[in-house]
Amino acid sequence: MQEQQTLKFKVMMEFNESLLPALYKTPQEFAAEVRLLAATKWYELGRVSQERAAEIAGMNRSDFMLAISRLGVSPFQYDYEDVLEEVENVG
Repeated sequence: MQEQQTLKFKVMMEFNESLLPALYKTPQEFAAEVRLLAATKWYELGRVSQERAAEIAGMNRSDFMLAISRLGVSPFQYDYEDVLEEVENVG
């Protein structure tokens, strides 16, 4: 089987340096937090899977689950229909 090659790209954003002390972050910590926040929101919206979100955040899946829990986001993303289907399948 042939392994699929993944292409990488960079996203560049500019921020005023005065933001860093206000957030108590180094540039590296700030970049990691931005990645985590973007991945968390995309996961919360259902745009990416938990596994893909963890990859975007630069974490393994269990660390991602812990991180989003600290941000107040449930690692379990179920909508109303999913819950009803689960309940129906139990009985």
